[in-house]
Amino acid sequence: MGVKLKKIGDVIVIEGMGYDSNVYVFEDVIVDTGTGQHMDYILKSIQDAGKKVDDLSLIVNTHNHYDHVGGNRYFNLQVAMHATDAIALEEGNEDALLATMFGKSVEKMKVDLKLEEGDKIHGFEVLLTPGHTAGSICLYDGETLISGDTVFSGGGFGRVDLGGNMDDMRRSLERLSKLEVQYLLPGHGPAVGDGSQHIRMANEMVNGFY
Repeated sequence: MGVKLKKIGDVIVIEGMGYDSNVYVFEDVIVDTGTGQHMDYILKSIQDAGKKVDDLSLIVNTHNHYDHVGGNRYFNLQVAMHATDAIALEEGNEDALLATMFGKSVEKMKVDLKLEEGDKIHGFEVLLTPGHTAGSICLYDGETLISGDTVFSGGGFGRVDLGGNMDDMRRSLERLSKLEVQYLLPGHGPAVGDGSQHIRMANEMVNGFY
């Protein structure tokens, strides 16, 4: 099994396998954990990048969907998520978490740190970017945007028909289109350079929807 792995700046990029989200690691933080169905691959990828899982202390979930939070239970780490999306995770609301869509069940999970707009995760700032979910966030350090399922490379953006809102998505993409983004690290699909161009494409695309 080939390990899909690269590094952008100080961020380790682990491309998702199967239905898993992409996983990103920097300093003592892991961003999103996939479904939990390919943990051997994720753990090996972290190790191959020269990082030890024991060095990690915090999971940051970009939103509460199962393909991004299912692996949380395999790490004995604190969990951070926007306060709005944390509610469904702490209540174990399987419909809101989309666990039922994946044919899985999920236990209630504690969210230790309720994130808000403007919070800092090391050098990254938390940006509240609702649309895919009400509490979706991106992380931005002035150069790199870890975008969850808000925006993807190629001008795509996250579905809004599974608890999201199209008007919120329009506003979020308009906001992101004004940032200077060199590297776009999305929740699914390839991480890319010239991130601002991809975001502008998504912003143009979303305005074509009614």
